[in-house]
Amino acid sequence: MKKKTATSLLIALLGCGPGGAQAGSQAGPGRDSQTEPEPVRLSLRQAVDLALAPAGSARVQLAGEAVRQAHSQSALARAALLPGLDAGMVQQNQTRNLEAFGIGLVSPAPNLAFPTFVGPFSTFDARVSARQSLLDLGAIRRFQASRAGLDSAEAERQSVEDQAVGEVARLYLGALRAQALLDEAKANLKLSEALLELAAGQKDAGTGTGIEVTRARVQLADSRQRRLVAENELSRAHLQLARAAGIDLGARLELTDRMDLIPAQPMDLAQALSRAWDSRCDWKARQARLQSARLSHRATRAESLPTVGLFGDYGSIGLSVDNSVPTRTYGLTVRIPLWDGGARAARRAQSLSQVRQEEVRTADLRAEIELEVRLALDSLRSSGEQVRVAQEGLSLAVNELEQARRRYQAGVSTGLEVTDAQTRMERAQGNRISALFQYNVARIQLAIATGTVRETIQ
Repeated sequence: MKKKTATSLLIALLGCGPGGAQAGSQAGPGRDSQTEPEPVRLSLRQAVDLALAPAGSARVQLAGEAVRQAHSQSALARAALLPGLDAGMVQQNQTRNLEAFGIGLVSPAPNLAFPTFVGPFSTFDARVSARQSLLDLGAIRRFQASRAGLDSAEAERQSVEDQAVGEVARLYLGALRAQALLDEAKANLKLSEALLELAAGQKDAGTGTGIEVTRARVQLADSRQRRLVAENELSRAHLQLARAAGIDLGARLELTDRMDLIPAQPMDLAQALSRAWDSRCDWKARQARLQSARLSHRATRAESLPTVGLFGDYGSIGLSVDNSVPTRTYGLTVRIPLWDGGARAARRAQSLSQVRQEEVRTADLRAEIELEVRLALDSLRSSGEQVRVAQEGLSLAVNELEQARRRYQAGVSTGLEVTDAQTRMERAQGNRISALFQYNVARIQLAIATGTVRETIQ
């Protein structure tokens, strides 16, 4: 937005004295500029960087934790395919009842009896055990599903970051809009003061009436009210922007960017959709989730297949450490699932339902992305035309007000004509600011819809 607005030019034409300028620039009652903190100069790019910082947006931090959790789940699924190794040592003292184990010895001599209770005796066993899966398609599919889940989490994190960037950009534009409205309100307040001075001069000269002075005072009171409302809206906009960017809410912001009319890159529907399919992180995340669901379903189907594995152990066992001898065991296991009460069939049905749900969500997201792209393109075209019309309307309103002022000074019209012209100019100013805001928001929305919001901000 140009720093020198049409209202400021009018003030110069009206010959606003230093007294009026001073009254319009006074701060609210009770304010002390010496106690205000130093302003934080903030551009849109800096606001986005702060939101994406490790201590910035809470949603971005949670998305990062979700990625770390997906890494852990993938490592857990991979562990089923890697060797397992255990080591242990047992030193124990025990007694045994042989009859409890089905051991009953009959003595051949009537006076000789074998004891049924033995012990106490000690045993020592130090052993290393190993196991390795050779063929387990279910575990392989689960690991592949976890990798797809990791890709989904990473894409979802990037999607959350894009959403945070879009939110900060919209709030920054909202703060620029509030600042522009406040600047216009201050300029209109100065204009109202100048018109009141003009009406009072006309009355003193005998060419004006008291009702015109009263009308100018009413317009001045309305301008002061508008300035107060604009100051409150600017404070709200700064607080919302600081919250989204992770800035201290007590900081006083000073925005360095301006809300200008920046022409958007020409793009038709086919180009926008192609860019969206290639760049949208939420679309990539949805496809990864669908792939993960399909691999999980294959994993449940593979649970009915045989699994093959190796096992073995090596150690030393004996009554004590001194007289222990080395022993070992190794072998091959083949596990063939036969019947588990229908649990595998239930898991297959459940995983198939999850696949169908992901397919429905994927189709729905595709339609939603196309809708967002179409709406963003239409909004960009419409808002661009609105900016052009609003600028023409403001130019006409400024000319009308200048002509009304001259007619009033010449005594060929009343102050009502000037007041009406000022009201229409204020409305034209608001229309131009709103049109510029809607245009820039439409640019951000199109960038979000096509997945290029970061490039647009840069």
